[in-house]
Amino acid sequence: MKLKYVNQIKANLTISSNKKTNNLLDGTYKSVYKGKSMNFENLREYTINDDVKDIDWKASSRSGSLLVKQFIAEKKHNILLVMDTGSKMEADTKEKVPKKEVALFSAGTIGYLAMKNGDYVGMIYNCQEQIHYKPFQYDYYHLEQYLTEYEKEAGMTNQTGLEKAIHYLCRNIKKRMIVFIITDLKGLDKLEDRMIQEISTLHDLLVVTISDASIKEKNAYDVGENTYIPNFFSNDKKLEEMEKVMKKNLFEKHQKRIQKYGGNVILMDSVKEIPFKMIELLERQQYANNR
Repeated sequence: MKLKYVNQIKANLTISSNKKTNNLLDGTYKSVYKGKSMNFENLREYTINDDVKDIDWKASSRSGSLLVKQFIAEKKHNILLVMDTGSKMEADTKEKVPKKEVALFSAGTIGYLAMKNGDYVGMIYNCQEQIHYKPFQYDYYHLEQYLTEYEKEAGMTNQTGLEKAIHYLCRNIKKRMIVFIITDLKGLDKLEDRMIQEISTLHDLLVVTISDASIKEKNAYDVGENTYIPNFFSNDKKLEEMEKVMKKNLFEKHQKRIQKYGGNVILMDSVKEIPFKMIELLERQQYANNR
């Protein structure tokens, strides 16, 4: 199998590495989950240098001495890419790039970095009312396969498939994961509080939100009406400004909701900015985990 997408992603990261982005991405990725990637091993007696937060008060009460929980680091992470689908993904972003292309390369960049770090990557999406679950793997050939299949199937349905995909992961995938949801403003609007809370209770949650083209562009999508915008709206400057404010307010509202539950979200406009925006997203999560 030719690694078409994987090689393009690698090239995009290599170009960005002229600004030290590649090394920074690697370093940020490896450290972002440090605080939450620990498994309980046993109890031992408290010493002066231990964190008070690690004291097991119930066990201490039973034993008559202070006991702390001892943890060991997980060797591998499980990275799950939850992909949005629907005809809306064939529309353009703010930077006139197909949303499906930005979704594809965002997922590919995350997957490439994860596998480079020795982690496992899986993918899930809903196409024509059927859940497509790609199991966790650790090699670039499986990543290429997942990206290729998503590219063929993402736009085959009219409706967004995000809700059913999330429902499936919450009910059927029990292992601890780092969940990346890749969607747009329409999908973000359908991401209910109960979904965010259910994912965040067990997993790290990061959301890549792909922007929508302005109504003045020919391949713009109306996130409210779930349809492409007629061309005769393109010359209405007042309507264009109202739409711009509406999208900004909508994103900020959902950003606050996701952060409330310990997750983080970024807005993505184009393929070329993916390495830089991924750094921003990972550093936000790193900061949140270290607070």
